[in-house]
Amino acid sequence: MYSESDVLFEKSKKYMPGGVNSPVRAFNAVHRNPVFIDRAEGSRIFDVDGNEYIDYVCSWGPGILGHSRREVIEAVQGACAKGLTFGAPTRNEYVLAEMVQEMMPAIEMLRLVSSGTEAVMSAIRAARGFTGRDKIVKFRGCYHGHSDGLLVKAGSGALTQSVPDSLGVPEDYTRNTLVAEYNDIASVVKLFEEYGGDIAAVIVEPVAANMGVVLPKEGFLEGLRQISDKYHSLLIFDEVITGFRLSSGGAQAYFGVKPDLTTLGKIIGGGMPMAAYGGRKEIMEVVAPLGSVYQAGTLSGNPVATTAGIETLKLLRQEPGLYSRIEENTKKIADTVRETFGNRVCVNQIGSLMSVFFTGGEVTDYESAVQSDTEAYAEYFNYMLGRGIYLAPSQFEAMFISSAHSGADIQRTCEVIQDAEMAMPKF
Repeated sequence: MYSESDVLFEKSKKYMPGGVNSPVRAFNAVHRNPVFIDRAEGSRIFDVDGNEYIDYVCSWGPGILGHSRREVIEAVQGACAKGLTFGAPTRNEYVLAEMVQEMMPAIEMLRLVSSGTEAVMSAIRAARGFTGRDKIVKFRGCYHGHSDGLLVKAGSGALTQSVPDSLGVPEDYTRNTLVAEYNDIASVVKLFEEYGGDIAAVIVEPVAANMGVVLPKEGFLEGLRQISDKYHSLLIFDEVITGFRLSSGGAQAYFGVKPDLTTLGKIIGGGMPMAAYGGRKEIMEVVAPLGSVYQAGTLSGNPVATTAGIETLKLLRQEPGLYSRIEENTKKIADTVRETFGNRVCVNQIGSLMSVFFTGGEVTDYESAVQSDTEAYAEYFNYMLGRGIYLAPSQFEAMFISSAHSGADIQRTCEVIQDAEMAMPKF
């Protein structure tokens, strides 16, 4: 018997590649058709078949306040009534920029854009323009959007100039991208010893969240800061996920490491399509119209998205104890998984981010992450979904907890996790 989600998926496949507008939505990794969402409120999402789920995807991160927060919705409705976009400056752009700077002092000047991919692409361009150098260093397993120069993977060795990780990307686009190993400072040192005078920047997710959640080892981020300073290169923190989620000041405040440039997304738009890049004033002044690094966007900083971002950041600043409360709930779920599955899993958790890896070993980098049993995760995902718990449909995505998740939500989730162990005899 077909569900309404199944029917919509079949129709969608006629008009969109794989029936979706972003690959992970196809649910290929968990061997089932996707559920189509009708609406969401608080900690819950509701599909077109009337099923209700406790949501731990949170729109892949921006839903730190949960879904349909009244204050945000009402503010956005008011903004829509005035007009959706003008292609001209508005007061909101300044207000949001000022709020971001107050919460992240390393961002002395910023530019609003419409997506995380655009933010990272533009930050890389600014870094190259400022330094006059072409090469960048990224880390295997860290995702920075789908711009051509960053869609790369390492070769057979641990250190290599990258080759494209996607058809349609000419090798010339990635020849200036060098790949190091996350949490391996020696791999970064080796690249700088060989190419240091040509490296414009190192870009890193301070907490990797696109190979599953992988925490930085003690001294790793500090080491990147020191190496960048030594070779007069820039350090870029990609905080599209961690910004305003790990703390009100992002990962840079959490770890006490100051980057030269930062990219932001997800929460900065309050769920609307918006992102930003920014950093030291002298770097950002190379961006047009002040400088010769060109970047533009008709819908950048549009009044609806900036309104959602302003209201979201206001609420994050107004709610005392919000971050500690979300972290406490996340730890409860993480501890339950550890206690239930024991050494059959590795659970990485920091703040309101966590991942369950179906591997007995510690997960500290890309190589250890991909040792996970993806079939076991698929079985786990489908069991949880069937019991009303909506997780990321991929082993290598993060689990997000919001302030809307109640004690009852957490308790129910922990009970289903405990039941899942009994339902997975093969693992």
